Amino acid sequence: MDSTELGDLWDRVFGTQPAPEQWLVVVTATAALAVVVPNLIWRLSRNAITIAHEGGHGLVALLTGRQLSGIRLHSDTSGLTVSRGKPTGIGMILTAAAGYTAPPLLGLGGAWLLTNGRITLLLWLATALLAVMLVMIRNLYGALTVILTGTTFLLVSWLTSADVQSAFAYTVVWFLLLGGVRPAFELQSKRRYGGAPDSDADQLARLTHAPAAMWLFLFHAVSLCSLIGGGRWLLGL
Repeated sequence: MDSTELGDLWDRVFGTQPAPEQWLVVVTATAALAVVVPNLIWRLSRNAITIAHEGGHGLVALLTGRQLSGIRLHSDTSGLTVSRGKPTGIGMILTAAAGYTAPPLLGLGGAWLLTNGRITLLLWLATALLAVMLVMIRNLYGALTVILTGTTFLLVSWLTSADVQSAFAYTVVWFLLLGGVRPAFELQSKRRYGGAPDSDADQLARLTHAPAAMWLFLFHAVSLCSLIGGGRWLLGL
């Protein structure tokens, strides 16, 4: 690849793209809502939220100096991230707190990129993160899920028109913002009836001696504030 081609690639990835029409932003939000609210569709689409959830655990584990052993994604949309290191302390607390907060925060970051016209950059960053995550996947279903998701991002960013990329990117970001809200409510419902005794909130309660309800409140606050802030950015409010 010569310098001209490298320059073209640089401009393609790091350049800005025009914002879509307002009607398309609303349509993509509606499309994302349509795969988050109905229970039947959510059972499938929640896999993407699980990827972000477990990826959040893994990324923060590495950033806090823990050794990431592996990530497993399961067909029931559950997941498991295993890291080694000190079983207590700030690193472990941040790692445990990263799961439920990762999808909405990724959505918020994505909304900021889209607001600044970085549509292609968002797609390439997502592809890169999925490729890195694939290295740490330790089961076949998880590997297939990440490969399929990453391939979708790659094909859209490389082969489709600017309008298709824009619609896809906005739908993905809306999905992370909207889909990031529902898991905390699901966890709250499970705990109300005695389920999920070893959830992230319960692990954080044991680590910090603060009630699990406080951590659930944090998950709600992060997801709802991200939705409100990211939604305002995307809608240009």
